[in-house]
Amino acid sequence: MPDERPTGSPRTLKTVSRAFDVVRALEELDGAGVTELAEHLDLSKSVVYSYLSTLRAEKYVVKEDGTYRLSLQFLLVGEYVRNQSTLYRIGKPEIEKLAERTGEFAHLATEQHGLGVNLYKVSGDKAVGSEYQVNKLQRADYLHFSATGKSILAHLPRERVDWIVDRYGLPGKTDATITDRESLAEELELIRDRGYSLNDEEEIKGLQAVGAPVRNRHGRVLGSISVSGPVRRMREPEYHETLVESVVNTANVIEVNVNMEESDDEFPTFS
Repeated sequence: MPDERPTGSPRTLKTVSRAFDVVRALEELDGAGVTELAEHLDLSKSVVYSYLSTLRAEKYVVKEDGTYRLSLQFLLVGEYVRNQSTLYRIGKPEIEKLAERTGEFAHLATEQHGLGVNLYKVSGDKAVGSEYQVNKLQRADYLHFSATGKSILAHLPRERVDWIVDRYGLPGKTDATITDRESLAEELELIRDRGYSLNDEEEIKGLQAVGAPVRNRHGRVLGSISVSGPVRRMREPEYHETLVESVVNTANVIEVNVNMEESDDEFPTFS
């Protein structure tokens, strides 16, 4: 994935940026020693050691038998951030009901920095792909190949969609992924017309998902929800129709509850 740091922004501090490079590298490597991390970042061992020592002093890194890892401090910060989201607080119980009702994986997501962020996932009693879904919850991802992502893109302003595509492109995940602007524009128009999105093996072979947007009273998209399951089950006409109805209805319930609680200015635009 390309560098997500903004371009054309005010002057930034190189030391802070490098500290986050160290954090991201520890995540990618699933922990590392000083030498491995220095080689990965193309930095001297003394510089890497200084950053690790600072992060460790601030309780964001731990050291176990010579290996440095990210600490649980990130979990505490992440939970704090997530709990500040009205969409998460109101959407969580509805997503749990959706997973129980459908038996499939149910998802709640939003967009930040042009990427999809999964706020919550719940596994129903016949859900598949648990390991993949857990890993997906831990990272931001492209919007154009998931049902939640396409629901969000379909209701963003055109200039925002153009900015996202310009910044991240349309990389293919499977041979069914949309990878050109014209096809994406047609797909987003279709989603707006019918009121729901489909991820038809565009993210992972054998998996299909149905998604719907969550919007405020003025039509601005706040996030989206989806249900995913194996293609064979999801493509059965009667089952598919029931799922679409459940997803759209759940999105509507979340919309009503969010709009009853929040004023418009409590949903800022994130860049």
